Amino acid sequence: MFKEVSRIVLHFIMFIFSFYCLSSLDLAKLLLPVENRVAKAQFLVILLSLALGYLSAQFILAIIYKF
Repeated sequence: MFKEVSRIVLHFIMFIFSFYCLSSLDLAKLLLPVENRVAKAQFLVILLSLALGYLSAQFILAIIYKF
């Protein structure tokens, strides 16, 4: 039971941390000059933070449970 809860909490913490780090980037400038690029940049930040949070949590869990 504790193992599952710790996995969920770690994924949530890493998602928040990666969202905090990626929100400092201005991705609207990187996108092509089209309409609604601010909304698309915010959506891109959310998707990238989900992916980065998942990967970093899996990395930490692999280190913890491997040793």
